[in-house]
Amino acid sequence: MSSAAPSQNIHSSAIIESGAILGADVQVGAFSVIGPDVVLGDGVKIHPHVVVSGRTEIGDATEIYPFASIGSQPQDLKYHGEPSRLVVGARNVIREHVTMNPGTEGGGMLTSVGDGCLFMVGAHVAHDCHVGDNVILANNATLAGHVTVGSFAILGGLSAVIQFARVGAHAIVGGMTGVEHDVIPYGSVKGDRARLAGLNIIGMRRRSFTREQIDGLRRAYKAMFASEGTLQERVDAVAEAEGDQAAVMEIVNFIREEPSRAICQPRDDTD
Repeated sequence: MSSAAPSQNIHSSAIIESGAILGADVQVGAFSVIGPDVVLGDGVKIHPHVVVSGRTEIGDATEIYPFASIGSQPQDLKYHGEPSRLVVGARNVIREHVTMNPGTEGGGMLTSVGDGCLFMVGAHVAHDCHVGDNVILANNATLAGHVTVGSFAILGGLSAVIQFARVGAHAIVGGMTGVEHDVIPYGSVKGDRARLAGLNIIGMRRRSFTREQIDGLRRAYKAMFASEGTLQERVDAVAEAEGDQAAVMEIVNFIREEPSRAICQPRDDTD
């Protein structure tokens, strides 16, 4: 028998395998399968025809819609059954046909998703990804292995992020965009191969950023992507001029953390 809390609503056709742990007020719909190493937090709602497997933890009040497959083994030929995990936070909405895979030995053994995210139909979170809070993946947006996505980022429909890339907090990726390089925090990228198209001003306004914060980010963006000097020189100059602006320093630190990685650049008119 599974370890179960009171006040659960489990459909008679659902399979709850021995060893699964279910919190209070959990709902599991018809023909869903909950594996033996799964932990469902309080108030989790599993719709019909969902599979949650592997060493997977689902946080409180997360809702998973039909035909999602959460926790199945990674799509990585280097995976050989190691006891890696998938940890999904609270209050997430995981829509139909979403897939999420646990980590691998080569990536730290963990895939993690924060709180309050929305994964629309067909979105994919691959092995060893780390997704922040309040992230949105629109329909069929896909993260390859080892991708990091910062909080409040938005990935448009049919977009794809290459292995090991980073998408910064508050960034937005346009629909049908292929992301080959890192996307700075607050950046807006679009195109067949992602190019910077400015800052996510609309997103910042929706999240009540002040005019001072937005103006500081605009100055920093203009200085960082000017034509004079190297990127590192320009980043250092921005840090000196705008060091009291926390949002600006998020971009500076993002670039400094991985200096060997390429970042998305604005389109050159000669391209």
